[in-house]
Amino acid sequence: MSTATTTARAVTTSTIATGKSKDRNLASLIFLGVLWFSLFFGVVVLLALIIDTAIEGSGRFDHYLFTDYEKSIAHEQAQKFSELRGIPVEDLSNHFTGFRGGILGSLWLMITTALLAIPLGIAAATYLEEFADSSTWYNRMIEVNLQNLAAVPSIIYGMLAAAIMGLMGFQFKGIVIGGAIALALLILPVVIITTREALRAVPQDIRQGSLALGATVWQTTRRQTLPSAIPGIATGTILGLSRAIGEAAPLIMVGLAAVQWDPTGFTSKVEALPMQIFRMASSPQEAVQEAASAGIIVLLAMILGMNAIAIIIRNKFQRSW
Repeated sequence: MSTATTTARAVTTSTIATGKSKDRNLASLIFLGVLWFSLFFGVVVLLALIIDTAIEGSGRFDHYLFTDYEKSIAHEQAQKFSELRGIPVEDLSNHFTGFRGGILGSLWLMITTALLAIPLGIAAATYLEEFADSSTWYNRMIEVNLQNLAAVPSIIYGMLAAAIMGLMGFQFKGIVIGGAIALALLILPVVIITTREALRAVPQDIRQGSLALGATVWQTTRRQTLPSAIPGIATGTILGLSRAIGEAAPLIMVGLAAVQWDPTGFTSKVEALPMQIFRMASSPQEAVQEAASAGIIVLLAMILGMNAIAIIIRNKFQRSW
């Protein structure tokens, strides 16, 4: 009797540990089929949308898409430009529907956002995970607010950034630092949460061994815990930035608009690629809509590139304890 009981417990433990079960009744098969169909349907629809967008914008995958700015000119100006450049009037749309301003503006915004959000997010997560006393009321309040902030609509962060810029005395809102403040507020909860998860994944044995050798808590955190958590921290922060690069709602609230020059500093007026795509996609002109489809693919490639970097970092530096 005891042998049978031990065997049953071992089978149950193995099933729970591996997540596998040989139960193949009708209900489980139907549920499994629905799950696979949902996954298949979602992937097929996504691929269809991407392929359709790529086909619509295929005529604009040229160097003008990356080197020229978005401009609007009158008919007389178009004729003069055509004669000056020796370009047919019908081909001028390629020269006035470029995304150089949006691409450079998004890069400036991402760099500034990273400078604002990543150090602050890592410092806050390190304090909460390694130094804070979870039994105090204010630390418990911070814990609850962090979970709630991750679900706040992105446009609220844009309104908060606009208020911060007003308090700081900026006369113009549509600048690099304004958009970066909005995006940094947006991804800050994500950076803090992912950093805390990475710190929790570090075994306690490492901390205890360092403390047993006479190191302080700060020395242990700086020399042992944080270096061990770098892969998880880097992955989380890059994924947070990849989310921010596709946001348009908070940038609208801080007054970002079309510009026809390259940003040169944190106080330069700036254009964002998602806002430029939205504006051009709403145009009635087919040439502009074609350029918007090409811009969507460019933005998608930037996001996938950042996600790929996060995956590479995770796979290259991930440790198994």
